[in-house]
Amino acid sequence: MMSSSDDVQGEGPSRTQRHYERIGTQTGTSFCQTLIHLLKGNIGTGLLGLPLAVKNAGLVLGPLTLLCIGFIAVHCMRVLVDCSHHLSAKTNRQSLTYGEAVQYGMENVSWLRRHSHWGKRIVNLFLIITQLGFCCVYFVFLSDNVKQVVEAANATTFNCQVDGGNQTQVLVPSFDSRLYMLCFLPAFILLVFMPNLKYLAPLSLIANLVMAASLVLIYFYSITHIKFPIDLPMVGRAKNYPLFFGTAIFAFEGIGVVLPLENKMHRPQSFSLVLYLGMGIVTFLYISLGTIGYMCFGADIGGSITLNLPNCWTYQAVKLLYCFGIFITFALQFYVPAEILIPSIVARVSEQWELTVNLLLRAILVVFTCALAILIPELDLVISLVGSVSSSFLALIFPPILQMLTFHSEGLAPASVVKNLVISLIGLVGFLAGTYVAIEQIVARNALKHELQ
Repeated sequence: MMSSSDDVQGEGPSRTQRHYERIGTQTGTSFCQTLIHLLKGNIGTGLLGLPLAVKNAGLVLGPLTLLCIGFIAVHCMRVLVDCSHHLSAKTNRQSLTYGEAVQYGMENVSWLRRHSHWGKRIVNLFLIITQLGFCCVYFVFLSDNVKQVVEAANATTFNCQVDGGNQTQVLVPSFDSRLYMLCFLPAFILLVFMPNLKYLAPLSLIANLVMAASLVLIYFYSITHIKFPIDLPMVGRAKNYPLFFGTAIFAFEGIGVVLPLENKMHRPQSFSLVLYLGMGIVTFLYISLGTIGYMCFGADIGGSITLNLPNCWTYQAVKLLYCFGIFITFALQFYVPAEILIPSIVARVSEQWELTVNLLLRAILVVFTCALAILIPELDLVISLVGSVSSSFLALIFPPILQMLTFHSEGLAPASVVKNLVISLIGLVGFLAGTYVAIEQIVARNALKHELQ
């Protein structure tokens, strides 16, 4: 992968490298622990939505574009790390957050220096939008999957081949999925009341194991039920391609965990290997499950591949286990916006009201994400919209701009400037087209539902 140290002309890396060697503590995370955290930060509901994304792009164009997006996303992660190192050395700081890196990068440019604090605020705003967007997706994912399990419970068997089909049949219609979201709301509120994430560690470990086991079973079913000959379009319709982009960038948007993971490593010098190995595994999973899932279920593929699994207890259990994993992950995703928004508000109240205000704000944020999910109860479109609106900026647009700001005084090679502009332009076009098409589809589906009622 490319790195900014190769792009800079002028100052050598010795100063940054000397500081880089000082980062990390004796109690930091190991190579394997960091790799596991990186995988966990990138594998979630986005992975399960990629078969539909491949359908939108086509059986050949989809995987090829996923590979390209993966390469660009990893390069942007590497750029963010390199800029953080350079700015840490320049400001004599041990480590920087994403927002702080953008703020100090803007201070390198004289006409932006006065407004540099807005850099941190804008990055934090998009982090909040992205993480709360993930939480909205989790509400929709849980409601859709649990609803399907409940509706098919009477006909669920222990024989996964009994009906000769490969998709859960709705036999006893229950109430609307939005009512399921309201049922989950109290549980999510209690979950985010957890005072410290360390108390969730045992449940998080279990959640990781059951999600891994669920993925193995999903892969097994998909691979063993591919129908031959395969008669699927190699290239999808142009109007659906922006939806593919939104889902793909939603899945790849793990850039927010990169700096925290590197800052906590015992030997951060090996983080490059962690990044390339971890994201290589992630990219392989994305491309393989997206392609295999589409080849298995074809045009019937749902917003999540779990919705296409059959009426037998093995695969109904897969849905419920994955739902448990996503439920626990909700608290981890919620932690980021909560830590950005809540402390500054709590600091303004008296000490006796701090706990009450803290819990009240957490409850309000969860209710807000639930309300958004109820307004847009379409899993595939919510994923695409969140990816297009916020993930495009964090994963593709901001890192190239940050590199140009960081090395403004040292000078960048013309080829690097062109490369950064192209990547940011791809992100901007994806943001505009993906957001427009996702909103258009949401309006169209809501209109269709009203006509059918």
